Amino acid sequence: MRYFLSLGSNLGEREQTLRAALQQIEQQLGPILRCSSFYYSEPWGFDSPNTFCNLCCCVETPLQPLEVLRLTQSVERALGRKKKSTDGFYSDRTIDIDIVRAFDDNGQEIHVSHPDLQIPHPLWQERDFVTVPLAEIS
Repeated sequence: MRYFLSLGSNLGEREQTLRAALQQIEQQLGPILRCSSFYYSEPWGFDSPNTFCNLCCCVETPLQPLEVLRLTQSVERALGRKKKSTDGFYSDRTIDIDIVRAFDDNGQEIHVSHPDLQIPHPLWQERDFVTVPLAEIS
């Protein structure tokens, strides 16, 4: 299966954190097939003086969606993420990894509706920091 992930960071050494996340994703999930350039954006959904550095990547893995979620959250914790955004409340963070879209081996889009995971990500089309880097690698 192929998963398109969106990564962002607005605290610390942002680019270094994203590179470390990509390395861990490749080690834990599988090969990264494509990766976008870095994109910089203002915070979305909250006010902060800290600009985000974002990118999107496509990873190939045999893992099921909830396992991919568990592993990406493990990467976030390893890189200093303390808490997840909940109920539409967003804050500064060292790393955020979202599963944006997923496709099976036949190229069919995977849809997941679970309390912990929605695929496709319900807000991805509203966020330029996702749509622009995703277009680069699609």
